[in-house]
Formats: sequence, structure tokens, C-alpha cells
Amino acid sequence: MSVGLTGVLVAGTLGGYAYYRSIFSGIDQEKIVIDATRPPETGALNVLLVGSDSREGDNKKYGPKSQGLGERTDTIMLLHISPNRDKATMISFPRDSVVQIPECRARNGTVIAPGVRQINAAFNDGGINCTIKTLESLTNIKIDHFVKVDFTGFKGIIDALGGIEICLPKPVNDPKAKLVLGAGKHVVSGEQALGYVRTRYSLGDGSDLSRIQRQQVFLTKVLEKVTDGGLLTNPVKLNDFLRSAAAAVTVDSGLSPDRMLEIANSVKGLTAKELKGITVPVEAYPQDKNRVQFSQPAAANFFEAVRNDVEVTATPSPGRSSAPKIEHGQVRVQVLNGSGEQGKAVQVADELAAQGFPVVGVGNAPATATTAVRYAKKDAQDGPAYADAVAARLSKDKRTPVAGKVKPVTTDAYPSKVAVPAKGPIVQLVIGKDWPGVRVLSAIPDSLKDKVVDVNTNPCK
Repeated sequence: MSVGLTGVLVAGTLGGYAYYRSIFSGIDQEKIVIDATRPPETGALNVLLVGSDSREGDNKKYGPKSQGLGERTDTIMLLHISPNRDKATMISFPRDSVVQIPECRARNGTVIAPGVRQINAAFNDGGINCTIKTLESLTNIKIDHFVKVDFTGFKGIIDALGGIEICLPKPVNDPKAKLVLGAGKHVVSGEQALGYVRTRYSLGDGSDLSRIQRQQVFLTKVLEKVTDGGLLTNPVKLNDFLRSAAAAVTVDSGLSPDRMLEIANSVKGLTAKELKGITVPVEAYPQDKNRVQFSQPAAANFFEAVRNDVEVTATPSPGRSSAPKIEHGQVRVQVLNGSGEQGKAVQVADELAAQGFPVVGVGNAPATATTAVRYAKKDAQDGPAYADAVAARLSKDKRTPVAGKVKPVTTDAYPSKVAVPAKGPIVQLVIGKDWPGVRVLSAIPDSLKDKVVDVNTNPCK
């Protein structure tokens, strides 16, 4: 489970750097080695969170007959944190998903042939490297780091937090998950907390999808308690929590204490309110009714939305930091295509219009290699702020608006989908061959909004 990462992020609030290093310098580490071309960096932070079902060591009591049979991923989540580090999306991959696993190296170094298998087989057969390679091949999302925690580690973290409040819609008696509780609210820790996130057939519809949603609700409650529950103001509890988190996890070798501190400082304003949970869209797998497969095109569209990321705040122009924010509906935009790709201007105009920009025209510009956002030289006072609003909507690195417009080769009218302001600068968006795409407003498409789990989700249902 991802509670181990929560401890890492909370550590960013600590003032004592030496103390912080003393806690986290002893974390178990494993190197990420991927023998394939990896997806590009986007400025976001993506951390793979896996819950190991290993029965070795202290985990023996959860299945002594499973000792020596490897470990699978009871939980597979990707924590996606926006480039501004102000929003987080917790993406769950059902363990019952049947997917194409690429060629991997087994734990003993031998080659594992590619094939269609259950997604958690990647971890069992090829460890964390095969899991990362599989997820990157399926999503084209670069995974920066990983955090792994087993059953015993999870219990230790929740115990150090003093337990988490849950709510059961009905009584539960599940000996396998070691969970016996009546309906209603309870504060669970230790075995009960582990049983709550593990139980599958005693709550919900018995599917992994139902269990995933319950895990996501539980993790929002964990983050809420860490950030809003007084933990940071109680040195004794904070010390216990951080030491439990450090002892519970295995991370990649790139997640050094310095890197953890860097991440922690960048997300220290993040609270439970900004954490959204979502499960990859799936459908029944035709060959086995007990398995699922990614639903297309919904899954592909979702991964594209995550790659394009959430909104990045525009950087104020020098000397204009006190200027009022320009809203999308205030900016008249002309979209010109200089990329050579037919129909690109209308496509981009539609994407901007969907985000509330009044597009006043489309057309073609002379061929250009570089995308640019332009304003008229006569609009030197207000043009940069209006153009910034458009520049902020482009993916990848933010582009600085340019003074001076280009002369269109052709122009066409565009039926604006929003009211067109009577005044204000007209901004030119000139699409080049390096067109980065329009950044979506949310990593979760509108079609999946009803599937979101957040701090307001009712755990009693």
C-alpha cells in the first residue's frame, strides 16, 4: 500500500535535516533497470506503489504454504502528482487485469517471453523492473520511483498513526482476512486495518474492483490523518510514524534521502482534499469471466489525459506579477496551422473552445518548426497577460509569448462556442511541427468523473 510514501512526503515538514536523514538513510533499496526505450519526462511525478503479498519472514502467518512461491502485487497503484505539485491522482490497476506483458528478465536473470497474462504476474515473474516495464508499455507514462510495502509493514504504519476510522455498511465475518466487525464506524489498526483493505468477498460485490475502491477511500483517510490530524504537532507520534514508514518500505535506489526531501518540499502543501482516486477503465475478459481487460478506447483516452497532465499555473510576465488573472473567456484566440498537418487548426481550436476560450478564427500560417503564442505589438501593455493564459494551456514546457503577429496564408471563420468579448487583445496561436498538445484541465476525463474516490466519498456505502 502507499502509506509508506505518505511518510516520505510528510517528512518534508521536518526542520531537522540531520534527523530526517538519520531516519530514512537505512531504507531498503532496489535499482530500477529497464532494458527498453522509456516514455518521455513531462514534469509530473509518477510513483509506483505496490503492496507485496509475500509470505516470507514475519508475513508467514498469512499463508505458510505460500512460502518460497514468490510474491505478487496485492495492490498496484500509480501516484501521479501534477507538475505544479498541487494535485494528486491515485490510479489503481486491478490485479485481475489480463494484459500484454513485454519481454522481461526473471528474478534469476533469465529471459521471460512476452505474452498475455494477468498483470500481477509481471511482479511475480520479473519483480519490480518487469512491473514498471509492463505499466510503461501499457500507459506510455514514465515511472520515476517505486515504493513497496508488505503486510507487516502496512500494519506497523497504521499502528503508528493510532488507527484509521472506517465505516462498514454491514457486519463482516471474514476469517481469511482476520476481520470480524459489526456494521458502522470503527477505528482499525493492526490486523483489522490489514483485513479491511484485503477482504474481498465479505464486502462489496466480491470483485477486485470493489476492494480497490475501498482501498482508495482508506488511503484518503490516511492522508487526511497525516496532514490534518495533529500528527505534525506531536513529536512523539511523528517520530514513531516516520520510523515505522522507513522500516516498512523498499524503494528504488534513486529515491535517496535527498531526493525524498526534494519531493517532500515540493508537495508539502498537498492535503487529502487534492487527492483523487480512480481505477483504470476495465471490462469483462471474454475468455474468463473472473478476469478483466482494459476497456478501449476509454483506457487509452484516460492514459492520454494523465500524460497531458493537469493545469499548470501561468508564470507572470516580469514586472506584471500583480496583474489580475486573465480568465479563458476573456481571451479571443486565432488559431493558425504552420505544422503542415491537415485539419490541425480546427482540431486545436475545438480543444481550446472546450476549455472556454472564444476562438475567433482559424487558418494556415507559413510553415514553421516552432509553436508560438503571439500578440500584437500595439498590445504591449495587456497582450502578454492574455497570451500567457493561452501559453499555460500547452503541454510540456511553458512558452513565453512573442510580440508581433504573423500574416496568415489563409483564414476561415470559426463558430465560437462561448460568448466573444467585445474588446481585449486577440492572441495568435501558431502551431508548429513541434506542437506539444493542449494540456487537459484534469487527469480524469469527464466520462470517469462518477468513478472518482476522494475525501468526500462515503465509506459506509
